[in-house]
Amino acid sequence: MARILITSAIPYINGIKHLGNLVGSQLPADLYARFQRATGNEVMFLCATDEHGTPAELAAAKAGKPVAEFCAEMHAVQAKIAEGFGLSFDHFGRSSSPQNHALTQHFAGKLAEAGLIREVDDSQIYSHADGRFLPDRYVEGTCPNCGFEKARGDQCEECTKQLDPTDLINPRSAISGSTDLEVRATKHLFLCQSQMKDQLDAWINSKSDWPVLTTSIAKKWLHDGDGLQDRGITRDLDWGIPVKKGTEDWPGMEGKVFYVWFDAPIEYIAAAGEWAEANGKTDADWQRWWRTDMGADDVKYVQFMGKDNVPFHTLSFPATILGSGEPWKLVDHLKSFNYLNYDGGQFSTSQGRGIFMDQALEILPADYWRWWLLSHAPESSDSEFTWEQFQQSVNKDLADVLGNFVSRITKFCRSKFGEEVPQGGSYGDPEQALVTELTSRIQAYEQHMENMDVRKSAQELRAIWVAGNEYLQSTAPWSTFKSDPDQAAAQVRLGLNLIRLYAVLSAPFIPSASDSLMQALNCDDRSWPSDVAAALSMLSAGHGFQVPENLFAKITDEQREEWQARFAGTRD
Repeated sequence: MARILITSAIPYINGIKHLGNLVGSQLPADLYARFQRATGNEVMFLCATDEHGTPAELAAAKAGKPVAEFCAEMHAVQAKIAEGFGLSFDHFGRSSSPQNHALTQHFAGKLAEAGLIREVDDSQIYSHADGRFLPDRYVEGTCPNCGFEKARGDQCEECTKQLDPTDLINPRSAISGSTDLEVRATKHLFLCQSQMKDQLDAWINSKSDWPVLTTSIAKKWLHDGDGLQDRGITRDLDWGIPVKKGTEDWPGMEGKVFYVWFDAPIEYIAAAGEWAEANGKTDADWQRWWRTDMGADDVKYVQFMGKDNVPFHTLSFPATILGSGEPWKLVDHLKSFNYLNYDGGQFSTSQGRGIFMDQALEILPADYWRWWLLSHAPESSDSEFTWEQFQQSVNKDLADVLGNFVSRITKFCRSKFGEEVPQGGSYGDPEQALVTELTSRIQAYEQHMENMDVRKSAQELRAIWVAGNEYLQSTAPWSTFKSDPDQAAAQVRLGLNLIRLYAVLSAPFIPSASDSLMQALNCDDRSWPSDVAAALSMLSAGHGFQVPENLFAKITDEQREEWQARFAGTRD
């Protein structure tokens, strides 16, 4: 049994996430976690809300609530939506937790001891209208790299270039819109990433199985222009983790907090500590996942994220872990995704464009979205959501292929043999041919899933469903029944066992539908099929079942047109 540690990029607390966020991190991470559990491995799947920094303060101010209260409410909202989508986190934590406060301060202390943190007399934008310094996202303006006019002071959303607020052209306050700004002197701590360039380069070079997208982004940051730069890790904000050197005060840093990009990835580790506390576990129970001197040396650690998060996870977070000099677990595989665009434009939380996770669940069950998003995951390039494509894919794959197979075989059995697995007949060449095909396809499916090739996994699963339909078409038990009821019984028996096999194999993609099928079959044996022939004999003659309700209702043209019009604008 392997041990797999999985983290997906932690979503900002500043609002409900859109489908592009979902498919870029949490959903494929859940697919992988469910597959690994199903095949018998021990999994720790962690995520959290990213609660510090300017997005949290700005969103709380807009909502008219204290930031701590706003974050607590939004964490509960995001956790409920994640549950609605069937995201099977072992723990969904909070970066504002006591565990993350302590760990962040601990890492800062260790980095300081190693000579990897330096104090810098910095210049920062001060707003006269707001009477305060404006760190990172409190400043908006034109990107000096691509000319995007709504770039933020930490990163341009259009070209993904990392920025400082002072880099922006025509800067303005994100709070008041004021352009009455002044650059003032302040003091901050910087992580000396440049000192670790060669070590990080060698580590990235050792990852031969990473996606090209991941390594190309990391290499660009390491080598383009002046190469990897030192990066500020503190900010003049009220909300955040107070700057300390371990448990000691940090002279000259009073009133400052750690910058969100520094503390957010550390929450991956802290979330395991939160899991231990929430479940009555010991420190050793979570440290066996994260410390190589406590048992994590045999753990495979996999991260899932959108391409905009790659620099922080290939460079800054590893610099923090390596620089500490302590035996923390480094990521083994980083699966990154391109962007999912929405109907001719981009999804954008900040601009309220696209379908958001709560809205999606209001109009259709989660499995519809899970299937479409995963089968169209933006792996090799950006992909686009259109309502026409969504309707076509859901109707063809879920309703016509899987749903139709389940409906045909269960209803035919009920009409001719009653609601139990029929006895009689024996398996012959058609059945053996199906077993041979399924054995080959399931092996391919497992390999794609193991490789985290999401689209290929979906294509292979669909082909497995299609094989069952083709078997039904070729054997035609409704015709066989007229001349040889016993042989028709054998064909139906195989078909009912196929439903159970499909439920098990499909669970990582469509867990709710899988549960419905298992319930209809009165079966709780979800063992992964190591032997297809044996798996297709799991439900023996006389085993009772119920005909399931319509597994997937088709999306009508009227529904599609209504939703297209409803989501054409922006969210309030």
